[in-house]
Amino acid sequence: MSGQRTEPSDPYFPANGDSRYRVHRYELALEYRPGPNRLAGTARLSAIAGRAPLAEFHLNLAEFRIGRVLLNGRAPHYTHRGGKLRIRPAKPLPAGSAFTVEVHWAGNPKPVRSPWGGIGWEELTDGALVASQPVGAPSWYPCNDRPADKASYHISVNTPSPYTVVAGGRLLTRTTKASTTTWVYEQSAPTSSYLVSLSIGMYQTVLLGDPGLGGVPQSAHVPAHLLPRFSRDFARQPAMMALFEELFGPYPFGEYVVVVADEELDVPVEAQGLSTFGANHVDGVRGSERLIAHELAHQWFGNSVTIADWRHIWLNEGFAKYAEWLWSERSGGRTAHELAIAAHRLLASQPRDLRLADPGRKLMFDDRLYQRGGLTLHAIRCALGDSAFFRMLRDWATVHRHGVVSTAGLTQHVARYTAEPLDELFHAWLHAPALPPLPAPPRPPIPARPGYPPTNGGSKGGRGKTSA
Repeated sequence: MSGQRTEPSDPYFPANGDSRYRVHRYELALEYRPGPNRLAGTARLSAIAGRAPLAEFHLNLAEFRIGRVLLNGRAPHYTHRGGKLRIRPAKPLPAGSAFTVEVHWAGNPKPVRSPWGGIGWEELTDGALVASQPVGAPSWYPCNDRPADKASYHISVNTPSPYTVVAGGRLLTRTTKASTTTWVYEQSAPTSSYLVSLSIGMYQTVLLGDPGLGGVPQSAHVPAHLLPRFSRDFARQPAMMALFEELFGPYPFGEYVVVVADEELDVPVEAQGLSTFGANHVDGVRGSERLIAHELAHQWFGNSVTIADWRHIWLNEGFAKYAEWLWSERSGGRTAHELAIAAHRLLASQPRDLRLADPGRKLMFDDRLYQRGGLTLHAIRCALGDSAFFRMLRDWATVHRHGVVSTAGLTQHVARYTAEPLDELFHAWLHAPALPPLPAPPRPPIPARPGYPPTNGGSKGGRGKTSA
């Protein structure tokens, strides 16, 4: 291979992603047979070379059998080893030039190995699902697997007709021929590879809220036997959506979809415009309602506003954790400050070796990162006061809508909302492992609206890991 050098796309996962180019569109055509767990696919990637001529580049793809690779319609030299599909053009691609890559692959998909076990494509008892955070996307399609490389997606899936196929984005068509059905989805919003999800199973479709009232279209795909419990557990999701739009700005995508797998999952997980829960998260007594709020909040923080690399994961998880607290505060539960007290007490009893702004790969999903991330936002709220804090929060989600952010970008953003320097606060909460003192409560607390949330936001039947 060429001696062209590049810095790792992500210091936590240096083998994933290639910063020498970016993809702006993926077109995936898949055939999946659940019985033998057989996947065959064609991917067409539209990409742009970076600032230097591109003598070689790579995609991440698990150990499938490669049928064909084309670069701008011609066969290039390529190798496929160790989860990397390395491609070398006959002549270097000019800097800034557009190019297309087409990959045909087939095999039996399975999770890729990670420090947290298998991640990505998961074969279920009857169907399959994808939960890729952080590096599971190559378990089922070739991609430039780094969070900052966001692209639009067109996904076509052919599978036996009894199964429902759910992907993030708008369902364009559903076409049945003989015993199979092809489902075609379009996700036009810029999407990170780890946030592309797929669920294949036996589901009933449920509409959440009243479609006649407008607002964000919300639906769910749920096993029939779980519908009674689901209807109670997710009844307040429309009210959550209304609150988060009030606090964070307009919902950043065209629709929001929930899938409940007919199996237990360690944790629910977010994807672009979609969240997946396990049967164990549906108990009929709203036992997982904070997780429903957490996954919905990720649509703003993590999915629309996306981290530059995994060092900044607290910008996903801390914000979603604080959204849990805000939902509790505004829906008649404990206030954010009461929840901050409990989180601070918990952290005080645990090791103090986590630096929030750069936790290291080993600790990036540690529960302390979630709790300390929420506490950091609470400390910022206490320092700014409610009026400035909620303007700051909404502006952060609005200014960076569909963009890429870092911890340094947040501290610069927050500084615009106060005349007082916050350097000590940022150092103590973000960069030092010691636990700072609990901040004094904000004045005044944000009040719950009379009669909020509504109690009639139930669902209507239709046809048809720590929280990530």
